[in-house]
Amino acid sequence: MTVLLDIAEPGESRKPHEEGDSASRRVVGIDLGTTYSLVAAINTEGNPAVIPDGEGRFQLPSVVHYPRQEETAAESDSAGAAQPVQVGYGARALLSDQPQNTLASVKRAMGRGLQDLEDQEESSPYRMDAGEGGMVRFLVGPDRAVSPVEVSAEILRHLKARAEDALGGTLYGAVITVPAYFDEAQRQATKDAGQLAGLKVMRLVNEPTAAALAYGLERKRTGIFAIFDLGGGTFDISILKLTDGVFQVMSTGGDAALGGDDLDDAVVAHLLEACAIASPDPGTLQSVRAAARRAKEALTEADESEITFEDSSGQAHKAHLSRERFDALIESLVKKTTFPCRRAMKDAGIRPDDLNGVVLVGGSTRVPLVRTHVEKVFGQMPLSDLDPDQVVALGAAHQADLLSGNSREDLLLLDVTPLSLGLETMGGLVEKIVPRNSPVPTARGQEFTTFKDGQSAMAIHVLQGEREMVDQCRSLARFELRGIPPMVAGAARIKVSFQIDADGLLTVSAVESTTGTEQSVKVKPSYGLTDGEVERMLREAAEHGADDMLERLLSEARIDAERVILAIRAAMEQDGDLLSADEAAAIDAQLEKLISISAGEDHKVIKRTMEETDKATTFFAQRRMDRNVQQAMQGRRVDEFSPDA
Repeated sequence: MTVLLDIAEPGESRKPHEEGDSASRRVVGIDLGTTYSLVAAINTEGNPAVIPDGEGRFQLPSVVHYPRQEETAAESDSAGAAQPVQVGYGARALLSDQPQNTLASVKRAMGRGLQDLEDQEESSPYRMDAGEGGMVRFLVGPDRAVSPVEVSAEILRHLKARAEDALGGTLYGAVITVPAYFDEAQRQATKDAGQLAGLKVMRLVNEPTAAALAYGLERKRTGIFAIFDLGGGTFDISILKLTDGVFQVMSTGGDAALGGDDLDDAVVAHLLEACAIASPDPGTLQSVRAAARRAKEALTEADESEITFEDSSGQAHKAHLSRERFDALIESLVKKTTFPCRRAMKDAGIRPDDLNGVVLVGGSTRVPLVRTHVEKVFGQMPLSDLDPDQVVALGAAHQADLLSGNSREDLLLLDVTPLSLGLETMGGLVEKIVPRNSPVPTARGQEFTTFKDGQSAMAIHVLQGEREMVDQCRSLARFELRGIPPMVAGAARIKVSFQIDADGLLTVSAVESTTGTEQSVKVKPSYGLTDGEVERMLREAAEHGADDMLERLLSEARIDAERVILAIRAAMEQDGDLLSADEAAAIDAQLEKLISISAGEDHKVIKRTMEETDKATTFFAQRRMDRNVQQAMQGRRVDEFSPDA
């Protein structure tokens, strides 16, 4: 088949298989999860397979333990070397005993600020502060603080070592998956973690897209599919069209702060109440959370679960939880997936009947209530014949194999950007340049001009969101374009370009066409969206769409009125001698009326007043035109202006 799009990273070959021996390229796909992480590669039979550890376990708990100072000192005294950081099962075993320096579920903090996590801080066992650039840090010792990027790098470093042991050599590169709703800061943080772990990050791929890739290639299916991905910390929904090797994302949605951890928290609250534990210390809280997770997993198959755990003092506690009670505890959380699903179908222009299947991804989709809810929302039984825990890693391995040049399959992934991107214009309006659900990688541009005479600089304000006004969207970056030649208002031509690469990272540039003056910025905010902010943005855009449009029309009318007032006053200053005193007074009165009306709240009245002003000044415009014609013809023969001349 014909390859529709040849994608290459900046500075890299478009055909990596032409660079050296492709057989030596050891590549992997990594699912860097909130609760568990996995690494997969193409096996000797040419199929993707998850790589197990030495004990045959496929999943690695996404938990990292940083030894306390006294432990490190003791280890150094006895063996001459500091105790290493622990990752995975060994670290998870220390969650209850050392909760403040054993970190779990840090994916939710990737690219996030301390302010964003304040709501979670009361129930969190971790001590946190704001690091350089604003990203949150975890205080794991008296003199040590680590960022989510560093913690994630430890997990990735562990998976890298596992893969290199299994594959028998150094890795060439890796594809790492991210939630579809990760913004630029969260994606960049993930990429930084990979590089810190010593990995060449070939591409970031959205988790639902990776799942569809694994599912589509495994089953050789075509059609439109919904990928329902409920993992440990995030929820994604994507609508994809699979046709002849082309995987096109039609729309995407989700909640960056909804997942299995939230289901666990609902059970934790129930257990604390049932066992009369009013103010649990961090160690007890981790014990209860581990018990809640075991109960959730048990209730996937059983109707009842007996729960036992010990608090930090060693006292034993017992509780009972039925499937019915569990469903009641998590029902409101499961229902939170409804709006993103319906919105994704609406954005894709489809109905549930148009779907060829609904694919379940993520361990939390094993919960029976979740599967029942999915069936209700989409009107069909979901597909679950592939392991929902492994499918993302398997798809990432496929993509890594393709990018390395090892595979000869013709395959194209067309992903999308989850929220609209645009610029601030006069009046606090948002001009959308890249609409939501635009395929990426992409490059979009639009021309802008100056508002005032002699304007030599322009402030560029990059925004993300679906609303019409600047203060209703999220600010991503600001920069200035200077060196614009002084011209009359509207004469300058400034082209602003948005470029989104295959990882979903954004670069914005502005160029003045006359001089070639250029300025650009790589959009890298210090931290990402707050909990549920993406869903809130979309919901508010739907709820306030009519009001937003009225506000936009009012702002546009006021801007147009200001332009008219400035233009007429400039004309009167230049050619005021063409007007009698009474005529000048009449125009001044009309301008004062327009100024007064522009302060009102009705855009239609402003437009009508502008039309009145246009009619009231038509005679003046005609006189100015006649003067300009006379000046142009002065000293020249009439036949010089003849069409046949």
